[in-house]
Amino acid sequence: MLRAHAKSQRLRGAVLSGCSAHPSTLPPSRERSLQRESRRSQGHRPLCGAAAQSQAVLSARSTSMSVWLFYCLGPADREGMWDGAMEPPVEEGRTFMQVISEKYSPENFPYRRGPGMGVVVVPFGPQGSPMKDRLNLPSILVLNGCGISSAGDQGEIAAFCAHVVELDLSHNKLRDWREISKIVTNIPNLDFLNLSSNPLNETVLEPGCAEAFVRVRRLVLNNTRVSWDTVNTLTREIPELVELFLCLNEYDSVTPSTVPCPSLRLLHITDNSLQDWGDVRNFGPMFPGLDTLVMANNNLGSIQDSEDTLCRLFPNLRSVNLHNSGLNQWEDIEKLNFFPKLEEVRLLGIPLLQTYTNTERRSLIVAQLPSVSVLNGSVVTDAEREDAERFFIRYHQGYSEEELPYRYHILVTKYGKLAPLADIDLRPRCHAKVEVHCEDRVQLVSIRLDQTVAELKKQLRTVVQLSTSNMRVYYIDKDLACMLGPEELKYSTRALHSYSIRDGDEILVVPKSK
Repeated sequence: MLRAHAKSQRLRGAVLSGCSAHPSTLPPSRERSLQRESRRSQGHRPLCGAAAQSQAVLSARSTSMSVWLFYCLGPADREGMWDGAMEPPVEEGRTFMQVISEKYSPENFPYRRGPGMGVVVVPFGPQGSPMKDRLNLPSILVLNGCGISSAGDQGEIAAFCAHVVELDLSHNKLRDWREISKIVTNIPNLDFLNLSSNPLNETVLEPGCAEAFVRVRRLVLNNTRVSWDTVNTLTREIPELVELFLCLNEYDSVTPSTVPCPSLRLLHITDNSLQDWGDVRNFGPMFPGLDTLVMANNNLGSIQDSEDTLCRLFPNLRSVNLHNSGLNQWEDIEKLNFFPKLEEVRLLGIPLLQTYTNTERRSLIVAQLPSVSVLNGSVVTDAEREDAERFFIRYHQGYSEEELPYRYHILVTKYGKLAPLADIDLRPRCHAKVEVHCEDRVQLVSIRLDQTVAELKKQLRTVVQLSTSNMRVYYIDKDLACMLGPEELKYSTRALHSYSIRDGDEILVVPKSK
């Protein structure tokens, strides 16, 4: 205890006599980082000139000495050094402008001009501004995973981001819609905004904040778990919203909006937990101009609406994605014809098709959907459609009248009742049963057609009791014998299948004359 107390007293004396007695043991880059964190936690704006240099020296000495004391004394001794010692700083998010100033400074983002690039030059920044003399900002800003939690100085956002049209803020720490609205309000030309994977489920979006998004046309809210109240507020306040992404938000139902959003053309709502088609029905009044609906990886059940209902609710739907949905009846596939403008369908991974081969799946669906021109990403040609429709007729020929689908009768009217296709086996034959004639003896022998003439002669030795060197072998085609006569098998290495030998043909063996 006495030694520890003496050690503490000596260190305190060193602190009082000045930090120069114990130079920093930290690398210079770490010292600068600690200085920035110290200024940020105290809420001070950066200083300029001599004042900045003086403040940096004092901060460096203080920070370095604190860390040095921690390493020398350890945490137990440090607690007793003085009352009111600083607690370890809590990690805080960064501002939008801090990230921009670091990422797009001349040191990190070389100056260049070209398509998509916007160069902002600030020759004389305001006193205390953290900006460099020049920042190189493209019109498409990608700031994902940068720890952003707040906007920062709105005046600087307006000065530097007036030309920005696309902004990616995914995987940050944005929780407050007010901070997001401060950023968006000061980017007047913003067209695309990605807020995916930000924790936005705990705050409410007020209509006043939603007005900041009025110019956004494409909005991505994947994996944010935003409520339907927030979604409906946004669609109500954004008059020209065209694309909306709501994937991975754990939705198991849909809360309809009382105000439609007629401008929306594309809705991505994949990887949620929607099961009831009644929830999908809500999208019709909410988005009457909907062109593309992507609902992959939702366990949706059967389509329960009638033709009149689907035609009325989705008059403009051109493309629908139902990958890995729960559709398990052919009636659900038939109902896709009720969407009046449907041209493209994706239906991989549904339970209905699990028992079919790939060829059967595609042919049966193409035949069921005459207006669909793109299936699972592949164009349906006229030739493919005709083959699929003919296949559909033949596939259902064994069904009872009650089991026949409605589409079957339409196709029979078009093509008639087709005869079953002949079952032709195009595989090469491996064996043939032939009659072996030798003098006055006849014997039925099975021969392999993949063997050579020499191998056949070896097989016939036991049949005709002749050596291979003492026999001449002839082939007689039973159908062409009267026209062609016997053909001698005189090429020892030639394979028998090349003679087109079939069951019932004859092999004539003649002893060589002495």
